[in-house]
Amino acid sequence: MSCGKQRVRNSYVRLIFFLLLFLAASLNSTLRGQSSPPPTQDSTATQSNATSDIFRLEKLPVDGGAELITVHGRLNVDKSEEQKWIPLVSVLRDTLGDSNPENDRLRYVWPLTYTRPTMKQRISGSIPFLYTRMGNNKKASDKAPPPVMDLAAPEKQVWEKIFWTALQNILLDTYGLPIKASSHSYRRNLNDYRKSHIIRALSVLSLYQALKGPAAFSESEVAEIQGRLLLTDKTFGGLIDDLHLQRYYEKQLTGARDERGHNWELLRQQAEAESLYFEPLQMPDGSATHALLWVAKRDLAANQGKRYGGRFLNICDPWTDKRLLHWPGYTETRYLDSESRPVAPDTPGAEAVEMIPLALYGLDNPKIPMLLVDFRDTLNPKKREMSRRVLDDVARNVINLSGFAGLSFFLGRTVFDVVTGRLGMDINQPSRLRTYSQLKLLLALNESLDPKLREQIDHRLEKVSLNPLENDLNVEVSLATEQYKALRDYARRPGGLTAKLDRDRRAELVPLEHGLPAQVMFRVANILSFGKYIHRESATPGMVEELSLTRRVAYHTKFLRQVARSTPRIDVVWDLNEVKRSLQFIAENGSEADTHAIVAVARIFTQTEDNETRLACLESLSRIPHRKAKDELLRLAQDKSITPALKDTISAYLNGSAKPEEPLAASGTNAGSNRVEQR
Repeated sequence: MSCGKQRVRNSYVRLIFFLLLFLAASLNSTLRGQSSPPPTQDSTATQSNATSDIFRLEKLPVDGGAELITVHGRLNVDKSEEQKWIPLVSVLRDTLGDSNPENDRLRYVWPLTYTRPTMKQRISGSIPFLYTRMGNNKKASDKAPPPVMDLAAPEKQVWEKIFWTALQNILLDTYGLPIKASSHSYRRNLNDYRKSHIIRALSVLSLYQALKGPAAFSESEVAEIQGRLLLTDKTFGGLIDDLHLQRYYEKQLTGARDERGHNWELLRQQAEAESLYFEPLQMPDGSATHALLWVAKRDLAANQGKRYGGRFLNICDPWTDKRLLHWPGYTETRYLDSESRPVAPDTPGAEAVEMIPLALYGLDNPKIPMLLVDFRDTLNPKKREMSRRVLDDVARNVINLSGFAGLSFFLGRTVFDVVTGRLGMDINQPSRLRTYSQLKLLLALNESLDPKLREQIDHRLEKVSLNPLENDLNVEVSLATEQYKALRDYARRPGGLTAKLDRDRRAELVPLEHGLPAQVMFRVANILSFGKYIHRESATPGMVEELSLTRRVAYHTKFLRQVARSTPRIDVVWDLNEVKRSLQFIAENGSEADTHAIVAVARIFTQTEDNETRLACLESLSRIPHRKAKDELLRLAQDKSITPALKDTISAYLNGSAKPEEPLAASGTNAGSNRVEQR
């Protein structure tokens, strides 16, 4: 099929789709008429040896008891191809000034390419139906760069989303189309801009962890960072319990691998069927997130008139495109054997073949391979990306359809998406935001790409972006360097990061001093003041010790909950010395334990055959001054499966006549000390 015929076919599909759109809108208006309308620190920074040729780690101590951890990457970005170490992601860890990892808390995440948009970018981002970039932010602010997330308070973003959604629907949407469309456009562009840098930060941290560099974070911290960053895309993601972060991250990772493998096979098989050449592009850890399609110049004449299907490829027929016969763009010389497999130049029988790049695809997509670069038609991917945005903007801002009032429209749209997805047509598909952000990172880190090819991909890739707030790759590198300098200066200033850390710690004390009603009032005041009001407790001499104890109790509680939820029999899977150490800590600080700890301790009692561990569970429950703890002891006393001796011990704890197990406490404490020293 020729390019002209393919365009005609796509035009028919679009025409049919928009006829369905307006038919659904008309039906929606009729339904509305039948129902009632709704109411309207300088040189003290320590650097590790380079873990590889790609990443290195830097730790900067921060006064007040914290450290700023930064991952640097060696990037190829400028025309001279000089490799530079560029700061990519910084994370603040609040250590409370000691070496005990149990009271550490991760705070802010800074993707250093993420910056405050200029006024011109903000104005452009609020213009409805403007799907292009309007320049770069060429100068970073002297202020500290904005973090994308506070890992210690992820719930803040949930309440902010709810507040802005309510404000949009209740107030801004009532001012008419211009205000409604502008506010929707700005909020979406701002969210997409933040999301793209979260994706890049997640990719950098995942790559660093996969390449096994010097340990920057513990396993639980890695799960927390990656899980929280992934959950930012979910409306109520900030409310997910820390215990589920590891499982959620593993589930998302497995899903991404399945999607990548599925799209790999679709694209490879279709390329082979069309006599094209499939080449995966790999991240530094070996994962293939993107792929290139090539055509051999020698095949152009031989395949003239060959039938072209193009399913899943979404590019024009190369066999009828006369431009390829005299291609002025980038080409590569590859060496192929008699079966068209790539071989080394000195292989006997190798033939030099001139290859022309046709398209670049993203493989991390839930439906079909996502076209990102079309070397013959730069605007082809952008038009396909725009199909989704235009439809959303028309439905929301022009026809004024919502998820309930426009039910007929959304049902029709769902049917259309299923049909086009089955046909492999890239129209109204999920956004390219994720795979687009990953490709920008791949271009900066991949050293196997020819510099000229990288430059051509980068040039075309920037035209795909629909977000006026985005900056191009070379500018982002400059911004990252400037922003890291500003962040280091902020960390050095007495009134900078140290003061912010102190304010955050005083805010962390609020749940310890106030009940739920007061906390709800403080949250409402924070939301209504657009985040300006944050209730904080007064600093006291024992504040750090109080926070340390609270965090350590939370640490051991989380560990015990993981043990209790992992397996019906914990004796084989877990180190019982570690379990007993956590149980002993809960016993010694029972007044600080909550119901989560009580339930976990009771479950561990029933999931172990080790007598010392069971006695440690009973001791912990007996020292927690909570009605739930006594109820659990009573429930265990009625369990027919336990021995009479244990029942007598439980009765003694209930009567208050049992004595603490001193040998057990000593063994648990020693195990804990050794663990901290090893770390």
